[in-house]
Amino acid sequence: MKFDNDEVDAIIDAWAEHLPEVDFTPLDVMSRLRRVNHRVNEIRREAFRSTGLEIWEFDVLAALRRASSPHELSPSQLMDATMIGSAAMTNRLDNLTKRGLISRRLNPSDGRSNLARLTDEGSDRVDRAMVELVEREAVVLKSLNREQQGVLAEMLRILGTR
Repeated sequence: MKFDNDEVDAIIDAWAEHLPEVDFTPLDVMSRLRRVNHRVNEIRREAFRSTGLEIWEFDVLAALRRASSPHELSPSQLMDATMIGSAAMTNRLDNLTKRGLISRRLNPSDGRSNLARLTDEGSDRVDRAMVELVEREAVVLKSLNREQQGVLAEMLRILGTR
């Protein structure tokens, strides 16, 4: 199905004129995923900013919030959960500590490292950010019914694990 003024359709149509022997189906799918990704990032940025957080702050705080009580993880566990490197994590933990969103203490099982723990303020902030995010994402998904959302989620799950 094509929509009027669809930029991806226009791009593919233009390329198809120049390279009629090429199947542009992959470009059709991936270009749309790229555009959706851009939109998702904007939605996330706005949702988190409304609660006084940056995307990277939310990622770290959310990883701690998902951890079992007392919502405490080592930097290496946080690196695994957020897929960022050691230097970036150290910087993030320093900044979150200064803002009072996490606290840190020595790791009793490894005196060379520390543990990051979510503070009450950090917990409240990340919970509000998650609720805001889900509400904003629900608005975007209103054009799809529940069944369509489920089918889309399953297709993206398949793409994301290959």
